[in-house]
Amino acid sequence: MLDVSDLRFVTALSTAPSLAAAARTLGVTPPAVSQRLALLEDRLHLRLIERGRGQLRLTAEGAYLVDRAKGVLDDIESLAEDMSARAGRIDGPLHVIAPFGFGRLRVAPVLTRFGEENPELRPMLSLREDPVGAMNDGLWDVLVHVGRLPNLRITQRKLAPNRRLLVASADYAGRVGLPQKPQDMAAHRVGVVRENQADASLWPLTGPDGIEMNLRVQPVYSCNDGEVLRAWALDGFGIVERSEWSISADLRAGRLVRVLPDWSLPDADIVALLNPRAVRSLRIDKFVERLTAEISAMPMA
Repeated sequence: MLDVSDLRFVTALSTAPSLAAAARTLGVTPPAVSQRLALLEDRLHLRLIERGRGQLRLTAEGAYLVDRAKGVLDDIESLAEDMSARAGRIDGPLHVIAPFGFGRLRVAPVLTRFGEENPELRPMLSLREDPVGAMNDGLWDVLVHVGRLPNLRITQRKLAPNRRLLVASADYAGRVGLPQKPQDMAAHRVGVVRENQADASLWPLTGPDGIEMNLRVQPVYSCNDGEVLRAWALDGFGIVERSEWSISADLRAGRLVRVLPDWSLPDADIVALLNPRAVRSLRIDKFVERLTAEISAMPMA
């Protein structure tokens, strides 16, 4: 009476705001979705979806079917993963979420190489301004994050250490000079990155004698992409705070110089979070191993 494709169909309907949205997810036309739903309801002699304006709503019978369907589909996926693992295969979908800059420059190349080495893998990379905010979306396997994390009850693996540094271009330092103490920052042009809800204009600093202070800066320019901010700093626009992974090559080449080198910001270690709702698989474990090996080998300042 029911097969796996029927279960996937009703599960897709349950998460869609409309039949048109479900059709886009399923890669078919809205009339095809309506026709298939009608045929399924006729076959079951039950109404599964409430028709009408607004968001799709499940009937009690529809909700029961979806709840049971999710369990069955999870069991099927788990069985498939177990059999792939027994055969040593790395295949299936792999959805990775990462920040814009780090995801584009560091995660994407690793995912591409991993996919080329495993032709049966179906990798997908989503770049988000706020990756941690994307955790509510259950359709991901690995989430890469740069920076401090709240106390999450979720598996986290440290990929690499990463300091946050204050830097400016050598040209800016030569033209304007550099601050000698945090209070001098008020006389300088400052740029900040606004990637999430954090207060980007408040810099918690620790001095050489262990003294701590919160330095409030007045940004002259800002962007939600840290690599744009790095480019502005290289062009001599002012002082910025950037992750060590982003500007280590610039520091070694002398294009950027440290600002207030005796003062430190909190570290922003690079971590991978594993979705607790995703079925643990060989492809996830092997990808995280690869990511750890390649990111930890990145040259730092």
